[in-house]
Amino acid sequence: MPEPTDRASLGALLASLRDDAVSRRDALQQAAVDLRRDRGAETADDEHDPEGVTLSMEWERIEGLRIAAERDLAEINEAVARWDAGDYGRCEGCGRSIPIERLWARPTARRCVPCAEKVGG
Repeated sequence: MPEPTDRASLGALLASLRDDAVSRRDALQQAAVDLRRDRGAETADDEHDPEGVTLSMEWERIEGLRIAAERDLAEINEAVARWDAGDYGRCEGCGRSIPIERLWARPTARRCVPCAEKVGG
């Protein structure tokens, strides 16, 4: 892994995070398609299985994870857009540079720590 002081490597990190988020979202979308197919199957009567997870519960789990993946992807895409515009690493609260250590810890950070604390995030 590159040194946390290497700002240029943050662009590669964002690209990698985006690829991971897209893969996660796509896999969850496929799992939802597969589950939809299973819900329509005549033999998929798991609603009466006292020891198993029901299809409805699995649907809720997959949907929750898919929504989280979409949210993560949106945050990453916003960070990439800031990178492309030359605004990445600039606090949207005070306009100062966000410390590189914070960007390595939270690559999608939009605010420095003091400004993030002021808005509760």
